[in-house]
Amino acid sequence: MGAVPSTPRWTGGARPQDTTEYLIATFVGEKSFPISSDFWQKLLELPLNLQWPSHRVLQACELFVRNNYNTRHLAKILVHLAWCLQECVSTSDAPSVVYGKALNALYISSIFLKYLIETAKTDKIEELHLFLDETEPAPTDVTEGLAIQDFLLRAVLSFIGSIDVSPNTHVLHLELLHFMLIAMSTQLLSGPSPGPKDVNPFIDAAMTQERPLVISVVHRLLVNYITHPSLSTASYSIFSEGSQPGVLQKVSSAAANIVLLPFNYLVSSSTEGSKSPLADCSLHVLLILIHYHKCVVGNEFITEKSDDTAASDSNLKQTTCFSDNPYCKAIENATDVEFDRLDTEGNAHAGPVLRLPFASLFDTLGVCLADEAAVLLLYSLMQGNSDFLEYVLVRTDLDTLLMPILEALYNAPKRSPNQIYMLLIILLMLSQDSSFNASIHKLILPSVPWYKERLLHQTSLGSLIVIILIRTVQYNLSKLRDVYLHTTCLATLANMAPHVHRLSSYASQRLVSLFDMLSRKYTKLAELRDNNMHLAKGNSIEENGLTDDTSTEMHIYTDFLRLVLEILNAILTYALPRNPEVVYAIMHRQEVFQPFKSHPRFTELLENIYTVLDFFNSRMDAQRVDGEWSVEKVLQLIIVNCRSWRGEGMKMFTQLRFTYEQESRPEEFFIPYVWQLVLSRGVLSFNPEAINLFPVDPPPERQSIYGMVPNSQLNGEFERAVFLDA
Repeated sequence: MGAVPSTPRWTGGARPQDTTEYLIATFVGEKSFPISSDFWQKLLELPLNLQWPSHRVLQACELFVRNNYNTRHLAKILVHLAWCLQECVSTSDAPSVVYGKALNALYISSIFLKYLIETAKTDKIEELHLFLDETEPAPTDVTEGLAIQDFLLRAVLSFIGSIDVSPNTHVLHLELLHFMLIAMSTQLLSGPSPGPKDVNPFIDAAMTQERPLVISVVHRLLVNYITHPSLSTASYSIFSEGSQPGVLQKVSSAAANIVLLPFNYLVSSSTEGSKSPLADCSLHVLLILIHYHKCVVGNEFITEKSDDTAASDSNLKQTTCFSDNPYCKAIENATDVEFDRLDTEGNAHAGPVLRLPFASLFDTLGVCLADEAAVLLLYSLMQGNSDFLEYVLVRTDLDTLLMPILEALYNAPKRSPNQIYMLLIILLMLSQDSSFNASIHKLILPSVPWYKERLLHQTSLGSLIVIILIRTVQYNLSKLRDVYLHTTCLATLANMAPHVHRLSSYASQRLVSLFDMLSRKYTKLAELRDNNMHLAKGNSIEENGLTDDTSTEMHIYTDFLRLVLEILNAILTYALPRNPEVVYAIMHRQEVFQPFKSHPRFTELLENIYTVLDFFNSRMDAQRVDGEWSVEKVLQLIIVNCRSWRGEGMKMFTQLRFTYEQESRPEEFFIPYVWQLVLSRGVLSFNPEAINLFPVDPPPERQSIYGMVPNSQLNGEFERAVFLDA
């Protein structure tokens, strides 16, 4: 073992030196100390101020792995950690020595637990050995009849949920959350699809806790995120000798691949958009907890009957399902602290309910939406909790949330594809509400400083949303080329269309230009298909395949063009008098519609557009003006004649309304996504070669988990649900 002794060494016949060097060497060595031995108190009470280089820490970890099978020292220190936390909870104004013992137990446990998880050789993670040796005498109340992981997680969660964050407890709160990330990182060893053979002992233990404890933990994590408590590094010295970092803190800067520990994180956090490590860790732990689903195997009887006899044979068939997630349920049932929610019969909810300050949560999210994790929290709240979604929709300052969302979409090249999808899904969910679609056009923005292509003064929030959605389609067409992103943007625009009010000239121009852009792409594909068909006369399999691919892409663009025509029709049918700029934009670019007048998919929709064009063109022909027609004169004529518009000759189509629907197996997307966020933020380092949850290199493939279902079936063009690729 080199410089780290595997067994205690005596010096000159004297008793062993009670130093950190000796105690750590003994902890990782061959000798097993009973859980009641005073060795544990010595280990946890001494200041851990030894400074080891990374290679010695690695040697200690390797030795610990070899000996833990016999010593069970990991299980024992986890029990002592639980006891320390219980003492912290039960003792009001606990002295710093109690918190110091808990921190020492956390530091030691974190290093060796993380190494054991990263180097596990089996999918069952047997190397953890989370149980005591049957031959060892132990106190009868060691774990109160619970498995060690259950006993530990109850103590960890009890501290988090019941002890307020203060200058004295801040560091312990932070380290407990960091420990939870390490303990739950067993998920990284599992495959991308949760299966019944996955072993996640600590997170499974968290799922078995009682409802009041779960609610208190979720409440604490969200309050931490809302308040963003910070701690000066000077406060850290109360748990170490002076300001000198101890061995386990010192290891973090020298051996980041082994463990990322607290002092380094407090001093040099590189988190984006937040200066509170406690808030960041709280959010990451919460997201892991609420998106976890355990796959379990169940049995069901399958009865088969023949046509000739009434006799039946019952066969036992195994099926897989997912157990309930109490943390997800707590979020789904959360209510605003300002109101007591009642059910339809007027009875209050049975049992405890999570009560949150929705106003503070809304404001915090508005500030933090540049962070992907914040976007995922907003999505989780809106998708799972109807009360929170309703609260968002009734806020009069919707720009608090929408402006950071739109700015992030504007900067799409700097954002990950997953973040773009989540932002678009949020907009789609909001656009399902008619009052939202109406109110966004009443909120006028004095300026939009981050929009560089054009000065936008006194633009409505609704017009800005239209501009950004169309810009996102343009970006996707040139970069991502993802059909589902197109569909999401267009679905949101379709939901907004009947409620458009005084759409700006720029937004109106962009809407018509969107049709022109898609039509040019469609025309190029049609030419390519014709060329491929001509070349395919030789019956070449490869050439026929190219023709089929082109035809499929043409069909997709046909759907897009029809949807844009549906959007224009909805504005002209339901809101023409309020949108003279849309009429002007159509008149100004009316030639872009001409090539599609005879297209069977577009005929009826274009008939409506030409009815509008004929009406206003005839008014222009009848109007005599001095000199040439100017923009101002044409627009004034449109405004005047909008008053006499009655919609005669217009064919009414069923109003489109798209609704977002999450697929039945969302965990296949969210579990890898959350862990990618945690690792990308530097909150936790992990051996890339040990990760099976998602491909580390090349970038992970996107999985189809988002769903969108049109209530009206787009006049028969979308016969099935469209799943958004994310």
